[in-house]
Amino acid sequence: MYHEGNRALQDAFGSRALADRLDEKLRHDRFTDGDAAFIAGQCFFFLATADAEGRPDCSFKGGPAGFAQVVAPDLLVFPDYDGNGMFKSLGNIAANPHVGLLFIAMGERAGRLRVNGRAEVTADDPAMADIPGAQLLVKITPVDIFPNCPRYIPRMAIEAASPYAPIADAPPVEPKWKAFPDFAEVVPPRRR
Repeated sequence: MYHEGNRALQDAFGSRALADRLDEKLRHDRFTDGDAAFIAGQCFFFLATADAEGRPDCSFKGGPAGFAQVVAPDLLVFPDYDGNGMFKSLGNIAANPHVGLLFIAMGERAGRLRVNGRAEVTADDPAMADIPGAQLLVKITPVDIFPNCPRYIPRMAIEAASPYAPIADAPPVEPKWKAFPDFAEVVPPRRR
């Protein structure tokens, strides 16, 4: 789980033994029932990707609670929804499948879960038919799953779900920026 850059800093700060113990006791490569429940309760996460040259990108992914879900001990899936059309994250996955996901619960029961693994993007998975608003499906095979200490997570509450989160049998709400004169003529129609 650690490379020489990690090890050099662990040695400089005297934390190698702690890092090894955390790896031994907390890191796993299959989702537990607790991991699945934690992920299912979240309405957002952060997705880190990098292109073929290693240039990083970090993206916010949000939707209704449970939009990201563990479907097997070795598989997490989440839908790609209509967005700005840049496809920074999914384009990076096509060039470099290594990803990092960070799930954060900021309420009274704060918590963090990191998932590092390999991603695949698919346009023809039958499961997409059951996910309102999905235009693609992202599948993550975990390599390293580990919780993080929640001590620096601010105590915040989610006031309301995003009005843009897809809802079954409801027309999508379009963001205002898509009608702005600078963009309106180049916004493609939704795929689903």
